[in-house]
Amino acid sequence: MKKNELNITFKSNSLNGSTVKSTEILQELWSGYGSIKRIYLDNNTCYNSIIAKHINADSLKSHPRGWSNDFSHQRKLSSYQIELEFFENWAMLCQDECKVPKLIEVQKQSKSNFIIYMEDMNEIGFPSTFQEITWEQAKACIKWLANFHATFLNKEPKGLWETGTYWHLNTRPNELKSMPESSLKKNAAFIDRKLSSGKYKTFVHGDAKLANFCFSQNGDKAGAVDFQYVGGGCGMKDLAYFIGSCMNEKECFQYEKDVLDFYFNELQKALTVLDIRFNFSELESEWRQLYPFAWADFERFLLGWSPNHWKLNQYSQIMTNKALDIVH
Repeated sequence: MKKNELNITFKSNSLNGSTVKSTEILQELWSGYGSIKRIYLDNNTCYNSIIAKHINADSLKSHPRGWSNDFSHQRKLSSYQIELEFFENWAMLCQDECKVPKLIEVQKQSKSNFIIYMEDMNEIGFPSTFQEITWEQAKACIKWLANFHATFLNKEPKGLWETGTYWHLNTRPNELKSMPESSLKKNAAFIDRKLSSGKYKTFVHGDAKLANFCFSQNGDKAGAVDFQYVGGGCGMKDLAYFIGSCMNEKECFQYEKDVLDFYFNELQKALTVLDIRFNFSELESEWRQLYPFAWADFERFLLGWSPNHWKLNQYSQIMTNKALDIVH
């Protein structure tokens, strides 16, 4: 932690007059595109601390797995601009059941160099993060996803990714090219179209891994951060990706029915609270059929990006084969 590391003049009313007591680097951004810091404040009645996400992407950076070119640079740069768009124009629609940090202020040096100041999740009741979780804690994240998807059901993702998720096929041509020849590679475009052509669409978080969830003190409620890949799509993409991020192969088999049943129960409750009325059984039927396709879509990315990744296991292969059986 470094004293007075940042020379900041805040403009927002909620921060005006505040002074920076100290800062703490929480995380370096992927491929060296900046950093996330916690800023401790003096002379502020609203916040003891806030989070500053500083994006500085003025030059092409090196990728830790070797994917370093202008295409990937532009994808990452777009992702930060889309995250800013989400916070400025969409995040305020998220209520307590899908809590996200509130945007406080933005300071722009250029299109590729700016700072997003937002609420510190620690300060608003979500101080805990976990590397491993119980089923009850997993349910808190699934409930968050269900409420997020209900909030944005059938909304047009204006200003966001047309198709959300960081592994979307059209944004990953290099990884597809690197895949060994297989039925999955041959049918990658069909799987992508299948996920995108459903009647019911929402906004997906796009990177809903366990590391992007914060928890209440007792772990019964979750909030989420990191909205670089938020955009349109089927909610099953988030659900499959989240389960793959926090459950091992045995647990994926064990909890599959519970995961889906709990998700759709929470989704229906959220839509009722929001007074969004339509044929829910039709949505549930469509999305349950697309669940294996969501697994297959991410498996396609992993096989091209990191073919020895621990998330590639017997369960993900079985789900991929279910999707491919439907294709054939």
